[in-house]
Amino acid sequence: MSSSAPTPYYLKAGPVATRLNSAIGWLARHGISLAGTAELSVRGRKSGNMLRLPVNPHSHDGAQYLVSARGHSQWVRNMRAAGEGELRVGRKVRTFTARELPDAEKLPILRTYLEKWGWEVDQYFQGVTAKSSDEELLAAAQDHPVFRITVRK
Repeated sequence: MSSSAPTPYYLKAGPVATRLNSAIGWLARHGISLAGTAELSVRGRKSGNMLRLPVNPHSHDGAQYLVSARGHSQWVRNMRAAGEGELRVGRKVRTFTARELPDAEKLPILRTYLEKWGWEVDQYFQGVTAKSSDEELLAAAQDHPVFRITVRK
């Protein structure tokens, strides 16, 4: 008898979202940031190639974060392995190191992230919004990895 751990939450993008993400990433790569989006580059944990996708960098109390609205995605797994990446908007490239936050530290970041980006990402949070209780946000925290990023000078 074997017990397996539950599969971590991950909502894979469908064909329309994939095309939209590709367009948003292209815009960021060419200097057009929609509402603060940037293109994330992170080294693939298996291929070693730099993989790119659009993200919504989030600032809270003077620090910067990346939140995975879709859950334990491929970029999250790659970030855990690499511990660093790049954010690009046009010619401006910011390299950074990343530290994943434990669930207990995510509450204020998730709340302010949903206040700013909820119009775009609420659908991935399974009913949790910026107006949800602390308990509801903490319960959702395990499904949404958050990385504090430190930009290198």
